[in-house]
Amino acid sequence: MVGFSIEAVRGQFPALSLTDKGRRRIYLDNPAGTQVPQAVADAVSRCLLTTNANLGGFFETTIAAQSVVDEAHHAMADFLGAASPEEIIIGANMTTLTYHMSRTLGRTLKPGDELILTRMDHEGNVSPWLQLAEDLGLVVRWLPFDEMSWQVEEAALSGLLSDKTRLVALNYASNLTGSINRVKALTAIAKQAGALVYVDAVQFAPHGLIDVQVLGCDFLICSAYKFFGPHMGILWGRREIIDGLKPYKCRCSSDGLPERFELGTPQIELMAGLTAAVDYFAQLGAAGGESGSRRQKIAKAFETCIAYENPLAQRLIDGLSDISGLTIHGITDPKRLGDRVPTVSFTVDGIVPETIVRQMNAENIFLWSGHNYAWEIVHQLGIPAEQGVVRIGIAHYNTAAEIDETLESVHRIIAMLRQQRS
Repeated sequence: MVGFSIEAVRGQFPALSLTDKGRRRIYLDNPAGTQVPQAVADAVSRCLLTTNANLGGFFETTIAAQSVVDEAHHAMADFLGAASPEEIIIGANMTTLTYHMSRTLGRTLKPGDELILTRMDHEGNVSPWLQLAEDLGLVVRWLPFDEMSWQVEEAALSGLLSDKTRLVALNYASNLTGSINRVKALTAIAKQAGALVYVDAVQFAPHGLIDVQVLGCDFLICSAYKFFGPHMGILWGRREIIDGLKPYKCRCSSDGLPERFELGTPQIELMAGLTAAVDYFAQLGAAGGESGSRRQKIAKAFETCIAYENPLAQRLIDGLSDISGLTIHGITDPKRLGDRVPTVSFTVDGIVPETIVRQMNAENIFLWSGHNYAWEIVHQLGIPAEQGVVRIGIAHYNTAAEIDETLESVHRIIAMLRQQRS
């Protein structure tokens, strides 16, 4: 693949070369959080050592710290295709920011107004709205996903909309099934009904280019630690919407954008790491031959990474499909790889997922079991929430050899557990 060297990529991530008592690590826990390149760690360290000051002063360190904050907003504007860095709100994490924005939007709602939530979303894009509805007497309407397409269908959304619908909370890609929703089409339908659209793009952001202006939504949120950055969340809000909102904040804090939504002292060192994570994508794009703007380089990086990740995902799906009694909960058709991210979840008849995962973790193959906060998905599918699924998530630093070793482990462990039961 032109411009993509897996050896060069892996060489930028120190964690990938760590061993435990001589045993290699295989990181397939990526939907819960990715590893970071050296450049991200260096940026965080450099900020702490050279630009460690609060904002708003006139001496060199505080001026430099402000530059770090400003650059992080510019970087994320490029990453998301925002019209302005003033539309970028940076905070602790996706869930905290969503709670904050939901309460802010609550000031514009009245009893009887309706919210639409999907059965496909992570709980971070469900509970804030559910609890807002409880507080304000709002009506919640549930939008299921189609268990044939594994996506939210436009017709299903249209059937729920009314003249009382004020907001639709959508999922870009599922952290359990991996399915990608047609967010642009769904947004257009919701907007025709006059509703605001709030998109959770946490799971999509590591695997595909986001363009908030093309999508047409009003809010979109993601998490840096899912795309090779530090632990923080980023919320984009359409300027004409957020400009008219009054967030909960200190009386004497700034009324400017985005400052009035960013409560307290910012995580300046993590913002330095955030910029470095965005620049990592730009460097990947440059290695792929793109010499244009940072945004153009990011677009090229995703094009390259998708071309690398998709065959790995299909290799994993094919290998799992060979196991009798194993059910993959998500898209398996090779012709529909473009409709999913490389997160694959499965259950096995008669075997508790945690039993498989504990055995694999003991072999230093890192992955997760459980509902993974996809609370509504497991309930719609009838999966016991206390058990959930086995989840394997690929990133562009994983290798075919790692997938093969993981498949061998899954086959062997399931066979062993079945033998123990017999």
